[in-house]
Amino acid sequence: MNDIRFGTDGWRAIIAKDFTVDNLTRVAEATATWLKKKFSSPSVVIGYDCRFGGVLFSETIVKVMAVNRIKVFLSDSFVSTPMISLGTVRHNASIGIIVTASHNPATYNGYKLKGNYGGPMLPENVQEIEDLILESPKTDTSAYAISDFIKEGMVQMTNLEEMYCKHVEANFDLNLIRNCGLNFAYDAMFGSGQNVIKKLFPSITQLHCDHNPGFHGQAPEPIEKNLVEFKETIKNSGKIDCGLVTDGDADRIGLFDKAGNFIDSHHLILLLIKYLVEQKKMSGKVVTAFSVTPRVKKMCEHFGLKYQVVKIGFKYVAEVMLKEDVLLGGEESGVIAIKGHIPERDGIWIGLTIWEYMAKSGKSLNELIREVYEITGTFSFERSDLHLKEALKNKIVENCRNNNYKTFGPYKIQNVETIDGYKYFFSENEWLMIRASGTEPVLRNYAEAETKEKAFDILKSAEKTLLS
Repeated sequence: MNDIRFGTDGWRAIIAKDFTVDNLTRVAEATATWLKKKFSSPSVVIGYDCRFGGVLFSETIVKVMAVNRIKVFLSDSFVSTPMISLGTVRHNASIGIIVTASHNPATYNGYKLKGNYGGPMLPENVQEIEDLILESPKTDTSAYAISDFIKEGMVQMTNLEEMYCKHVEANFDLNLIRNCGLNFAYDAMFGSGQNVIKKLFPSITQLHCDHNPGFHGQAPEPIEKNLVEFKETIKNSGKIDCGLVTDGDADRIGLFDKAGNFIDSHHLILLLIKYLVEQKKMSGKVVTAFSVTPRVKKMCEHFGLKYQVVKIGFKYVAEVMLKEDVLLGGEESGVIAIKGHIPERDGIWIGLTIWEYMAKSGKSLNELIREVYEITGTFSFERSDLHLKEALKNKIVENCRNNNYKTFGPYKIQNVETIDGYKYFFSENEWLMIRASGTEPVLRNYAEAETKEKAFDILKSAEKTLLS
């Protein structure tokens, strides 16, 4: 059997190649062993998203847990990752598990672990579970039936979607958002956030809000290049003021303005800080991952907020959120969490917060962004993913580690930061970051400059240097 390793956000693998019932059983058995060591009466919330095999794989985990006499709260339908996290808190469960590969292509599935506080399991606990994975499964899950465990009381069905919708209704002024005169749109990317928006905003424009485990051939990652149809829908409509997108398990966000321009997470983080402090009179530390714009620091200095940079992976943000008073935690990849909710990224929650900001202020997204620029200055951020063979990817990372790069085309390196990856500063407001993905054979390049053209030029110069 192959080794199973958890990346920055759970274990992910290609379905039928490595993500199999046998391998999943091994992971579930390790989790069950860990639960029985840590808790006297352990329980777990289990669900799955819209991917292929979700029911089969989640039931495999359920059977392992029930055989080990661990109480299971099983979702009665597909759910988002934030629903699992919220359900873990509401059911007072020991952990939550969701079968999802998040934004990865449809050929992948995965296994995410959530702590009893409603956020990503802490890295040291994930490592403890990984260390318990055996070379082969002990449980023959085909020998058991879920219905028998339900009758016995070891498995209890739960409607996590209804629970989540009630939580949203209790925390947002939905009537204001619905009746503010602004028109909104939503693209579920065939993911598990689709039913929530259908229930809360049935009349808004909706795309890809049906069940398609193949995601129509497009990885459900809410980045601009994957959202051409939604972008064109907004542009052609002329009446949509803001478009919200969530990924496969609805914990990541993408956003578009009225003209169909993609609004990246850096701008969203700055908008959210401004709204939470100015309008909602909230406070707390801001925690961002290494790839987020340093302009967040300017915003924090403006409002007198503490600021911390952590490694990439929301589990590192969540770790700070559990220990300190955190206003907002976020990453470049559409991953953002805010105070007043669970310590979990949540694309729908963040999208509704932005919509509420627009509704309360009576301003367009662009007007609100211009107010942000008055504090931080204008900027553009761009990202390029290089799909490389492992040997070349490793060679580039080794060159970064050995400080072999002094320039990227006309851009001369002034200083380097290495919290997680390699961030090369050419000036205070121009930088390039290089980091290898922890879950895919990809080298991620990020660039920031005062204009989009300059940011793209930095990426182009970097790619030429790296591949020469």
